[in-house]
Amino acid sequence: MAETVIDGFAEALDGPVYVVTVAVGQERAGCLVGFASQCSIRPPRFMVWLSRLNHTYRVARRAGHLAVHVLGEGQRELAERFGGRTGDRVDKFADLDWRPAADGSPLLAGAPAWFVGRITDRVDGGDHVGFLLAPTEVGPPRDPAPALLHYDAVKDIDPGHPV
Repeated sequence: MAETVIDGFAEALDGPVYVVTVAVGQERAGCLVGFASQCSIRPPRFMVWLSRLNHTYRVARRAGHLAVHVLGEGQRELAERFGGRTGDRVDKFADLDWRPAADGSPLLAGAPAWFVGRITDRVDGGDHVGFLLAPTEVGPPRDPAPALLHYDAVKDIDPGHPV
């Protein structure tokens, strides 16, 4: 892949990674996300960026809510499941412990923290689309807060969808 003008800056970053899950009717999807952040305090808002190539993006376009999970340092296997496979070919939720949120979004058991957000807006970001979320349901905080899985620990996972 050709370098871009921002690569040097981006390589210095090592933020947490997230698993975003969604359900529309009986269809479930989820993917590993590296582009996400809280973007407002009042009102609380969080932006998640999904690749246009991703199966989860195609399901999320029809959804009203998304669930966002952070992963603990020891959850690389979960990151590989959601980042290295495509929902076009496999059911990422098979043999996985999860339960539906109030809106139906899959909530992953064992995630150190999660929230469900109502999609309030979508923003074109080039090869990714931003989903602006207003929190509607939040998992109980863990005390003490666990060490999180960061991008540097998963950057070698080959994406399940084509690049």
